[in-house]
Amino acid sequence: MKRLLIAALLCLAFSANGLAQQTPDQSPASKEDVERYLDAVHSHEMMRQMMEAMVKPMHQMVHDEYLKDKDKLPADFEARTNKVMDDMFRNMPMDDVMQAMVPVYQKHFTKGDIDALVVFYSSPVGQKILRDMPAILAESMQTAMPIMRTYVEGMQTRLQQQIAEALKESQKPRAQDPPSRQN
Repeated sequence: MKRLLIAALLCLAFSANGLAQQTPDQSPASKEDVERYLDAVHSHEMMRQMMEAMVKPMHQMVHDEYLKDKDKLPADFEARTNKVMDDMFRNMPMDDVMQAMVPVYQKHFTKGDIDALVVFYSSPVGQKILRDMPAILAESMQTAMPIMRTYVEGMQTRLQQQIAEALKESQKPRAQDPPSRQN
């Protein structure tokens, strides 16, 4: 009976130790923890891709502005402005940006959260998400835009109707206020 009791206590002790190890670390994430996460998700590469994606619309915006005032602007305005923007994007202080983000991540994630995220994003599925998510988001937005556009147009129509009704109401003759009594 003693042996059975000792065996049961040993089993309980080992299982309790295993459960304790499965509890995520709820201590605050350190700067190093967050940097490990940012490395796992290839944050520098993602920022570079975001900058590259922003360049084309920015060039289009400069082109549109140039067309509006091309008779007042120098002929090389568009090329010079695009070069300045390209240089700004190319020289973006990515390391400073990443370091500025660290306290934000520390505020929202524990060490256990960061550890779990690093494990996930280091896995084949996590890497697949990082690799495919930009295309998934782009395709999703393309698919969703007609629905969103229709919805927004309907909202605008209803808003315009409400404004028109409110204007009609405000133009109706009002009953005169009763004369005030004089003392």
